[in-house]
Amino acid sequence: MHLLLSAAFVLCWSSGFIGAKLGADSAPAVTLLMWRFLPLAAVLVVVAATAARPSWRGLTARDMARQATIGALSQSGYLLTVYSAIQLGVSSGTTALIDGTQPLVAGALAGPLLHQYVSRRQWLGLCLGVGGVALVTTADAAAGTGVAGWAYLVPFLGMSSLVAATFLEGRSRTRVAPSVSMTVHCTTSAVLFTALAAGTGSLQPPASLSFWAAVGWLVALSTFGGYGLYWLILRRRGVTEVNTLMFLMAPVTALWGAAMFGEPFGPQTAAGLAVGLAAVVLVRRGATPTAAGPSGNPPPRARGRTSGNPLVRPRAGDGRLRGVGRPGR
Repeated sequence: MHLLLSAAFVLCWSSGFIGAKLGADSAPAVTLLMWRFLPLAAVLVVVAATAARPSWRGLTARDMARQATIGALSQSGYLLTVYSAIQLGVSSGTTALIDGTQPLVAGALAGPLLHQYVSRRQWLGLCLGVGGVALVTTADAAAGTGVAGWAYLVPFLGMSSLVAATFLEGRSRTRVAPSVSMTVHCTTSAVLFTALAAGTGSLQPPASLSFWAAVGWLVALSTFGGYGLYWLILRRRGVTEVNTLMFLMAPVTALWGAAMFGEPFGPQTAAGLAVGLAAVVLVRRGATPTAAGPSGNPPPRARGRTSGNPLVRPRAGDGRLRGVGRPGR
């Protein structure tokens, strides 16, 4: 069962990049994202006002503001740059690989920002991961697709937004139920994308079947499938398990994009993905395993002292710091 859930999670999360590619030719990114989140936010608000009301008790306005900021970074900022990069012509596999370096970057920054220990082997893994990104990016750029060089910087902006959300959530002292965070994040994204679409004159959705097929694909597979399975696996196996699975998104998306859209997938791309996977193995071997309970959190004695990121291990005296995890998509 665990293997099936993991495989479904990888496929559903990877489908987000493919869905973005499906809708890239039918409407601007803000239009596609607005119509992805508007119906979803409406459903979640209704659920929050009825079945999920107990989960909201005890939360302050400051807690809600923090969750809204995390949502703006981890969903709005991240997805807008991913969709924009794909519309600019960056392949879905390259975008997924750049996004997949987020746990590595977050782990590396955990040292100077959160005073957590990062081993030499893990730093080597980070360098390998960056090398893998460079190989795939240069292969993509050399394929003669006519993509401007600066377009490859756009996914890095999204990855940076996700890293910022990771640290903001990692320093939060209030535990928020997944149903609450998902509702706040999606509602925040719906409001922001609607405002952006209104400001750019992109509110009207196209009548094309491809647009609505992409919206349905993204809501069903990427949000309910990927996001829902994210929290399910997080509760059952812990955040380290989820972060490890994230590194499988790039090769799966690259193969999927090559088969579905004819995106370039040559020897250099395969080599870059192999280097990225080697970085994951190196990082995993350089990390100290963290025991996690059924909720995905460290056991009570270690809670607040152990990092959920496979890159980092706590230093003595860092009990006041929470772990660095990856926020939901």
